[in-house]
Amino acid sequence: MSQAETKPRTNGQQEKNMSLVKTSHPGRPEELVPSRYAVQIGEIEVVVISDGVLPLPTKMLGHNAAPAARAAWLDEMFLPPDAFDWALNVVLVRSGDRTILIDAGLGLDPNLNLPRAGQLIKRLEGAGIDLGSVTDVVLTHLHMDHIGGLLVNGVKEQLRPDLRIHLAAAEVKFWEAPDFSHAVMPDGFPDALRATAKRFLSVYHNQLQQFEDEYEVAPGVVATRTGGHTPGHCVVRVASGGDRLMFAGDAVFAVGFEHPDWYNGFEHDPEEAARVRTGLFKELAATRSLLVATHLPFPSVGRVAVDGDHFRWVPVFWDY
Repeated sequence: MSQAETKPRTNGQQEKNMSLVKTSHPGRPEELVPSRYAVQIGEIEVVVISDGVLPLPTKMLGHNAAPAARAAWLDEMFLPPDAFDWALNVVLVRSGDRTILIDAGLGLDPNLNLPRAGQLIKRLEGAGIDLGSVTDVVLTHLHMDHIGGLLVNGVKEQLRPDLRIHLAAAEVKFWEAPDFSHAVMPDGFPDALRATAKRFLSVYHNQLQQFEDEYEVAPGVVATRTGGHTPGHCVVRVASGGDRLMFAGDAVFAVGFEHPDWYNGFEHDPEEAARVRTGLFKELAATRSLLVATHLPFPSVGRVAVDGDHFRWVPVFWDY
């Protein structure tokens, strides 16, 4: 079975050959753990690519929750009580003649000592995807696990000189003097976030294409600012032929379906983030759209159902 050929069928649609990803490389052993997953949204090709995993304290899932409640949820989910691996997912989209990378993973900062993260560049290469074919990048926000891949040595030189990097103007403004007073992050993270965002904005300032509230990057691919997680956080909606998919970035975390009011430690406005999360869940349940998010377990493709006063995550059945 080829990893790149796995994709959920949508609404009885006929299976299509995915041209975005090569499926075999003679002489190169495949990874034992799948790292890419393809799905067709009408005429638009979407590939979820794993950037690896990031170990973090479990308190980051809901720092406003009672410790006993948080411990009970972790136990019910068969997760360790103190720290567990957060998935890091990136999406690649082809719509017409545009090839769009949505977020860019953590990168390879040697000071972070995170050997199981920052896998995006290697996995793009393994999928036969040339960085020079990417016409656009959309950044949901400027946290380092969403921009670091573009700061890996040698990456910028492989990108097109006319590459356009789309992000909300409010996000750029925020990082001029970021306020972390409402976030609850482990030691060292605030400084690392500031430094990485500052470096990114310096390196790529000529490629930035800022939008206010919404921007159509390509036919059927629309970035919309939500705020909450960061002031300029955005989601990306993909729609074609009656099929829909949303990449929700960091608006959605695994615990959020049952506890949308729990605050994630990286949220710069936790109350607004909770309102955004609930609103997106309601939209996804009503439209039956597919959902992909950065920190849901790979490949994170599924749907949202209403479950009483809360929500329920419904993973797709993998299509082999």
